[in-house]
Parts: sequence; C-alpha cells; structure tokens
Amino acid sequence: MASLATRFVIACFLFFSASAHNVLLPAYGRRCFFEDLSKGDELSISFQFGDRNPQSSSQLTGDFIIYGPERHEVLKTVRDTSHGEITLSAPYKGHFQYCFLNENTGIETKDVTFNIHGVVYVDLDDPNTNTLDSAVRKLSKLTREVKDEQSYIVIRERTHRNTAESTNDRVKWWSIFQLGVVIANSLFQIYYLRRFFEVTSLV
Repeated sequence: MASLATRFVIACFLFFSASAHNVLLPAYGRRCFFEDLSKGDELSISFQFGDRNPQSSSQLTGDFIIYGPERHEVLKTVRDTSHGEITLSAPYKGHFQYCFLNENTGIETKDVTFNIHGVVYVDLDDPNTNTLDSAVRKLSKLTREVKDEQSYIVIRERTHRNTAESTNDRVKWWSIFQLGVVIANSLFQIYYLRRFFEVTSLV
C-alpha cells in the first residue's frame, strides 16, 4: 500500500510542476528565461509587475513576449499590462523563450513576480475523468490558483500601502503648513494691534 502511494505521489509530480520567482527589471531593458517543452506540453505563466521603491504609489505596467525555439516566431505577446496569465500549448518540441520587458521606461525599481506552471498534457477538465489521480491533479490546479492569487494580493497590498503612506505624508505636511500660516497670521495680528495702540496713545 505504501509503495502504491509513493508511486502515485511521484506520478503527480511528473504531471505537475510549478515555481515562483521575483526579478528586478533593468531600465530600458528586459529579462528573459527559457523552458524546454515537448510537443503538446502546456506552459502557463502568471505574472504581476510591481515597484520595489517603498515611496511609490503607482501601479506599474510592462510587456510580456513568448518566442519560439529559434526566436524568429512570436507565439504570444501582451503589451502595457500590470498583470496577466498566459497559457501556451507547445506546437512542437524545442527551447522556448519568454521575456518580461521594461524597454519603454527608465524606472530602475520595477520588478515582476511570476509563476511558471509546466504541465505534461492532461485534460484536467475532462468530465469523464473520475479517477483518484485526476481528482488530485484538479485539487493541485486549484491550490496553485489560490497560491498565485495570494502572491498577487501581497503585491497589490504593497502598492496600496505605499499610496496610503504617501497620502498620509501629504496630509501631514499640509497640516504643518496650515499651522505655520495660523501662527504667522497670529503674530502679524499681535504686531499690528500693538502698532495700532502705540500710534493711538501718541495722539
């Protein structure tokens, strides 16, 4: 029984693999990665662009491209997006390249968090599949989606926190400015009243 369970777990790992990464994009540059796929294999990449600058409160965007083995063929492309998920079914065997681009901006703190899911071709949504290993693969797929969503929530929370802190700073400095205006106005009124009474007493 234990041997059967072990073989089942190994089989599941052969069907499903995933890895998460976070990389800094160079200004006016790109970061590229490679995957070796066989014909019919599925490559799914989910990603979200962020900003490592703790003072930034804006949601950054970038480009994403998947090239064929010879890099002459653009298989998938997404332009000017903050996040996305791309799924590619390999049309043939080869060394596929995918790139995250920051070629249109000079921002040096832009990063991208992405997850790579490589799946040997299996139809997880086939309603006629009622086996135990199919149920485990479907559960793995749902778990992966939840994990990805949590990682994106962390990035969005960082962006929103930066926005809130930036707003708090502006409110703080505006309040200090208002306090300074009130103090200056009070001093001016005191000075003006003293001058007024001094002139009146001389008359």
